[in-house]
Amino acid sequence: MTRALVLVLDSFGIGATPDAAAFGDTGADTLGHIAEACARGEADLVQGPEHGPGPAAGTTRQGPLQLPNLGRLGLFHAHRESTGDWAEGITPPTTVDGAYGHAREISSGKDTPSGHWELAGVPVRFEWGYFMEREHSFPTELLEALIREAELPGVLGDCHASGTEIIARLGEEHRRTGKPIVYTSADSVFQIAAHEEAFGLARLYQVCEIARRLLEPYNIGRVIARPFTGDDAASFIRTAARRDYGVEPPAPTVLQRLHDDGGQVVAIGKIADIYAHCGISQTIKASGHDALFDATLAAFEAAGERTLIMTNFVDFDMVYGHRRDVAGYAAALEAFDARLPELLERLEDDDLLVLTADHGCDPTWTGTDHTREHVPVLAVGAGLAAGSLGARASFADIGQSLAEHFGLPPMDDGESFLPDDNLPHDDREN
Repeated sequence: MTRALVLVLDSFGIGATPDAAAFGDTGADTLGHIAEACARGEADLVQGPEHGPGPAAGTTRQGPLQLPNLGRLGLFHAHRESTGDWAEGITPPTTVDGAYGHAREISSGKDTPSGHWELAGVPVRFEWGYFMEREHSFPTELLEALIREAELPGVLGDCHASGTEIIARLGEEHRRTGKPIVYTSADSVFQIAAHEEAFGLARLYQVCEIARRLLEPYNIGRVIARPFTGDDAASFIRTAARRDYGVEPPAPTVLQRLHDDGGQVVAIGKIADIYAHCGISQTIKASGHDALFDATLAAFEAAGERTLIMTNFVDFDMVYGHRRDVAGYAAALEAFDARLPELLERLEDDDLLVLTADHGCDPTWTGTDHTREHVPVLAVGAGLAAGSLGARASFADIGQSLAEHFGLPPMDDGESFLPDDNLPHDDREN
């Protein structure tokens, strides 16, 4: 059966790209620096928090980073090809069962839409708009229009900020005044945080829809609704009701081409929002990596011929990378790795599984933003032999491989890494 799964470990970079200096990211290495901290005893986790984001209560980890299943798929070999060195504290597996490589990004940014669109065969060659000022980040006329059209008493924030930090700092004032919190980052994004109960979830979504329309002249990639609950700064927590309002990709992605050709595209997590629901047959929402993994397994069990399942594991980025939580990131990787056999044992010979990322977010790096890094390309199935796929010139190689796997016309960008890539899938020799 011709099916494919793409699991995006959001922000899981494996070493700085050659152009990282242009982004201030020379030396960034999400995997390498997490492994280094683990090997030196700097990422031990005695117990996760009792509530709130991050590792579940009772979660513990100690010592070197343990990712045996990802390792057997070639993760550490791909990292070595990317950086020139083995990750610290890692014992490479004696046998590699997957095809592995590292891909660089040719899109102009290091943001979520650019990374995902390029993974699906459509690099971003234009420049997004950005709000560069750290304070008073947004144009006065934009905020005035938002306040007027959304009938708001005003707004708070208007700056670059980490979402959890600004909610803790301004959440109580927001509840008193009814003014939503607006903020941005180094990404092309306009974020609006509001209390799910005091402000109202439906109202927050409505404000975001107005903001999305007002931002069209600014070429901003995403508006993100950031609802939270809690009574005070100590208890505020963002909820799973986040919603992204993106723009459509500039050309049909491999998802849309498969959908338009009669295939099925199942989007799990925030995937549908990232692609502005273009080419999506079914959307499945879930919160937390275990729930996302469960949803992926269930969707795969139900998947028929010519089905693509794509899942984004957002907590690597949102909960650990941006918050610079090295121990939490390590624990989350180990928990993900422990569940991989559940998926691998369900694969049939003609299925294609790809594990990758959309950018880096090195939790040891300065600031709280993404990092310009290679991403892993770990693949099994579809006639692939175990071993190195080498350095991939674009994330779009994944989209091109998916197009070939499903018998679609070639994408404009990318080079397939599947065997006999000049033949339709059904004509390949196994």
